[in-house]
Amino acid sequence: MNGILLLDKPEGISSNAALQRVRRLLGAPKAGHVGSLDPLATGMLPICLGEATKLAGEIVGGRKRYAFEIALGARTDTGDREGAVVETSPVPALDAAAVERALAGFRGRLSQIPPMYSALKRGGEPLYRLARAGIEVERAAREIEIEEIAITSMRQNVIGFETLCSKGTYIRVLGEDIARALGTCGHVIRLRRLSVAPFERELMLGLDEVEAICRAGGRPKLLAPDQALSDLPAVVVPQESARRLMHGQAVAVGAGVEISATQPSRVRLYDERGRFLGLGLADGLADGRGTVRPKRMFLVGEGGSE
Repeated sequence: MNGILLLDKPEGISSNAALQRVRRLLGAPKAGHVGSLDPLATGMLPICLGEATKLAGEIVGGRKRYAFEIALGARTDTGDREGAVVETSPVPALDAAAVERALAGFRGRLSQIPPMYSALKRGGEPLYRLARAGIEVERAAREIEIEEIAITSMRQNVIGFETLCSKGTYIRVLGEDIARALGTCGHVIRLRRLSVAPFERELMLGLDEVEAICRAGGRPKLLAPDQALSDLPAVVVPQESARRLMHGQAVAVGAGVEISATQPSRVRLYDERGRFLGLGLADGLADGRGTVRPKRMFLVGEGGSE
């Protein structure tokens, strides 16, 4: 069972709890989720099964699209509606133009300090455990990028947004910062992850749908592992070269393969039968010829992925 399930995580359970339920339903001994979602959050949670777990690191770095809502006038210790209110502030009169002016400062590269209620670790201890014990420690700011952010709704003191952002962006912190820019405080009351690159148009399956399929004796359709690398160039190698790659050896590639002449390029590797072999690094030469070395290969039989 090698593939990727795009789970639509329901509200109220952790990402790990959702993963374990999928593992039990599918009888998958090897599985992992990509990018955690808070219990409050819903939406796309890619679950890699079998050999596809080797590509989880390739997915986690992709950009992500979220829809979220901020309730203005109150800040909580967790940054969302599940926390205790620790600050209140009057909400100024706002219209779409005023909010849009504030958003102008949130596009592009930004510096963001991770929240205490996060899975980041300090001395091996997750920050959220320290936060629950009333301990706050200094956190280094991180650079993030907000490619897009737009208003989707406004009602009373609640504003909805949609954003496309880089890995490592904390939407709860973004929500708090936007509220500050609007002259008040706030917290996230709704959060949904709409997509994780490169899975921007593929359909998700709800946990109840997965359960229903399995109860009926079926199996949910999985995405092929190489779809996680769809933005990379593909290199097809002869069977003998495929065997050498699987044994950790570099192989030559012919002219016509567009790979960088100055630095190794990540590529998808296939054998002549069209079977996905794994992830490689291509070193290009000035004449378009070069070599490919294996980086992360799949378990294979006769030179192709099983």
